[in-house]
Amino acid sequence: MSMVSKFPRKVSFEEQKKRDIHSFEGDIYYSERYYDDEFEYRHVTLPETLRKYLPNPIRIMSETEWRGLGIRQSPGWEHYMVHAPEPHVLLFKREKDFQTKYPNGVKP
Repeated sequence: MSMVSKFPRKVSFEEQKKRDIHSFEGDIYYSERYYDDEFEYRHVTLPETLRKYLPNPIRIMSETEWRGLGIRQSPGWEHYMVHAPEPHVLLFKREKDFQTKYPNGVKP
């Protein structure tokens, strides 16, 4: 006879984060790209459930950090601005024609 606990195991913050990202990464909104003479831009909006995983205080994130939130983009994008009223809207930019200039996805 197996014993099943009446009390479920408490899930760690990191384990819950992984579960939430897996469940809600399809709800991340990626804008169309927009351009100026130097860069291409886009914004990414996190769903409500993932907002609690943003760094506190809010700041510019490294590529490892924003990819760790479930954001998927081709190489070269950098998180470049925080818009305090809407910290769940992440602003990204990369060098215009990045993929043409650096086909392997790495800047020398």
